Amino acid sequence: MKISKRQLWAGRILAGVAVAFLFLDSAMKLMRLTVVMEGTAQLGYPTGVVFGLGILLLACTLLYAIPRTSVLGAVLLTGYLGGAIATHVRVGNPLFSHVLFPVYLGVMLWGALYLRNQRLRALVLSSNS
Repeated sequence: MKISKRQLWAGRILAGVAVAFLFLDSAMKLMRLTVVMEGTAQLGYPTGVVFGLGILLLACTLLYAIPRTSVLGAVLLTGYLGGAIATHVRVGNPLFSHVLFPVYLGVMLWGALYLRNQRLRALVLSSNS
């Protein structure tokens, strides 16, 4: 099944929004902004991990943004976002605004990839039962 121009552009726009957010998040971590350092401490992590998390997030996001490595990037970002979910559950943050936000972002990442990647779409739609 061929991907239409509308689906391709919808996937690109959706991916662009998610990637822009992730690049901003990683930049804030790399710059060690006060809001990030305070938020990290409130979540119960030492502030010394912020720069490393920024590098990790930047690398995973770059992998996602490059078409040839986008599936690997999506898998790695899914793991990263899973850690964020676990952290918010652990500290008892609100469900819809904090705990599920990484889920929303993951759905955007995978949805965008599904819309613009024909091989992934074929894999998902194949019925080998």
